[in-house]
Amino acid sequence: MEFDIIDVTEEELKHYTAVQMQVLRTAQKNKNELLHKMEKELALFKKLIYTDDMKVSSLLEQKRAELQAEYEYELAILVEQLLYGIELGEPVIPATPPGAEDAGYVVDYSLPYTDRYNAVRAYYLSIQDPDERMALYESDQVAKDYLGSYYKTLYNVLYTYSK
Repeated sequence: MEFDIIDVTEEELKHYTAVQMQVLRTAQKNKNELLHKMEKELALFKKLIYTDDMKVSSLLEQKRAELQAEYEYELAILVEQLLYGIELGEPVIPATPPGAEDAGYVVDYSLPYTDRYNAVRAYYLSIQDPDERMALYESDQVAKDYLGSYYKTLYNVLYTYSK
């Protein structure tokens, strides 16, 4: 299937989850149906105009502009819903945050959040000094971005180990 509802590269498609691909396919299908409906209505209107011998009338151009405006309005809604649906999942191609190479743990956005959590937790628990561990974790911006909502959970766990 060709996707022209939004600009998406082959590289981005490789990183889409199954849910994101389904959202994209559904939106593309709806866009194609919308375009087909517009073209069908315009062709019918054109036949009516020619049947009534009104070829020189501006009605056809007015109807074309009206249908095009309605199409663009509905397409904008589809695109907005598509982008929202795609963003509900994990980032499609997450940018590697600055400092990720020096994080001390592997930063791999293709991993599920539980695996990310476990990797970061193992790294910080390997630091023996609890005060140093907490200071490093609190200043770790990469972990905040990488773990998302799990950051606070891991903070509580590490804090418990420091007591």
